[in-house]
Amino acid sequence: MESQSANERPGASSSTYAQAGVDTAAGDLAVELMKSSVKATQGPEVLGGVGGFAGLYDASFLLGYKRPLLASSTDGVGTKVAIAQAIDKHDTIGQDLVGMVVDDIVVTGAKPLFMTDYIATGKVYPERIADIVRGIAEACSATGTALVGGETAEHPGLLGPDDYDVAGAATGVVEADDMLGAHLVRPGDAILALESSGVHSNGYSLVRHILKNASLGYGDRSDDLGATWGEALLTPTRLYTRELLSLIRNVPGSVHALSHVTGGGIAANLARVLPQGTWAEVDRSTWSPLPVFRALSDVAGTTLESSEGTWNLGVGFFAVVDAGSVDAAVASLAGDGIAAWQVGAVQSGAAPSDDFEQGAKGVDGGAVRLVGSYRDGAK
Repeated sequence: MESQSANERPGASSSTYAQAGVDTAAGDLAVELMKSSVKATQGPEVLGGVGGFAGLYDASFLLGYKRPLLASSTDGVGTKVAIAQAIDKHDTIGQDLVGMVVDDIVVTGAKPLFMTDYIATGKVYPERIADIVRGIAEACSATGTALVGGETAEHPGLLGPDDYDVAGAATGVVEADDMLGAHLVRPGDAILALESSGVHSNGYSLVRHILKNASLGYGDRSDDLGATWGEALLTPTRLYTRELLSLIRNVPGSVHALSHVTGGGIAANLARVLPQGTWAEVDRSTWSPLPVFRALSDVAGTTLESSEGTWNLGVGFFAVVDAGSVDAAVASLAGDGIAAWQVGAVQSGAAPSDDFEQGAKGVDGGAVRLVGSYRDGAK
């Protein structure tokens, strides 16, 4: 792919370097194995090919914007990679990375343009690197994002031979007048929850802690999940970008704000996109958390409510929409394969009690709390 030359994936070729544990031939082979999948993400806007020092993207279309705002995001997959390494399955982690990075961009209403990735590993196994990048490329294609560059770095002595970590960054664009956010949210707006695929890529330190304390291995089968723990926990993060951009396009003016439920959990992430002086209650009774969350809670001997600040519990995104557009918004998302339902509405004034989450991650936004009890059965 990636924009780097072969000697940057990963290093200059010499016997001394090889003796230090860096295999440049393996790096070259990894690049060859990933070329076709990366190329499939690229349209005519991407200039050059594999081997350059930087990826080039033709942004002349921005001349058609009145005031284009560039949106950027960077993230990783977190300790979910430890499970991929433990069961030697590496073809889904790439989708997790794209979901964490690109789906943060669409929160602003922006269309993603391009992405780069970074893989650090103790030893380059070409097929493994190609699997990871293939997953990234396939998810980039699914979200309409060009994969224009990246880097694989071999770090012997710092990382074990089977260890790796992945990270990425992406850039998108939105017309200034079309930017979504708390400035558009009004009292009376409806709050829609969008279904997740599972644990996504947050809270895996807690997941791993629970299984370790219960002496459960990733290869152990869970009857409740109908799979091994490793297989169930590697369910890739759901991608929302194309579907949300379609909603914005198909139901104009309906979407006021979006929230990606990632680190910090349910209430905190929703509070970030509500304006000061507003509050909302999220009704737990409108959905049943996915089986993976119930199974983890059962093993840990804790309640689902206790993990609301860590896991998404089945809600991967929130959309704050005009109250009159709820049915149309739900129908648009359903048509694209994403179940959505109303969980609450925006209220004005100070939060009625002190048990609300007030903003998060440096954002002094609205206030949110969860109320009621989760459904026992399927939503």
